[in-house]
Amino acid sequence: MRARLLYLAVLSAVIAIFASPAHASKDVVQFGSNIEIAPDATVHDTVCFFCSVNDRGSIEGDVVVFFGNVRIDGHANHDVVNFFGDVTASDNSSVGNDLVSFFGRVRLGENVSVGKDMVAMFGAVRTASTVNVGGDRVVQPGWLFWGPFLLLVAVIFVVVREVRAQRRRHFMRGYPFPPR
Repeated sequence: MRARLLYLAVLSAVIAIFASPAHASKDVVQFGSNIEIAPDATVHDTVCFFCSVNDRGSIEGDVVVFFGNVRIDGHANHDVVNFFGDVTASDNSSVGNDLVSFFGRVRLGENVSVGKDMVAMFGAVRTASTVNVGGDRVVQPGWLFWGPFLLLVAVIFVVVREVRAQRRRHFMRGYPFPPR
């Protein structure tokens, strides 16, 4: 048994030594630190976990944010995807392909262009009248998810409370009341 663990440890060490590190030029990936893109800067892809992206320059690739916000003051030339956060595009900014938001708000200013589709699932959308969306607009309001979800939570709460009360009554049935 120990020999097998020793062989496994040596094999893991050899693989770790000869593994080639991943390299992506001009990609920005952050966990917990906000990504700020200067007005004269250009980056390829941005990925952010528990932080926000503030784009004042140009993003050539995708923008993906989990549990944070996206603010576009420049150009995002590919897709913008956000989970559990807000997407804000200021006046005269653009998204090259798709704009997707799950469980968050989308706010688009004057003369904003979205190249293909705009999807907002279980959130709110506020757009100016001059917004140009090249493809489909799909907006599912938040109450379609939160309404049935809160109803289910309320039913589970009532069922658990009644089961506990019934068990308490059954337990107390064996004790004389008032106590002797």
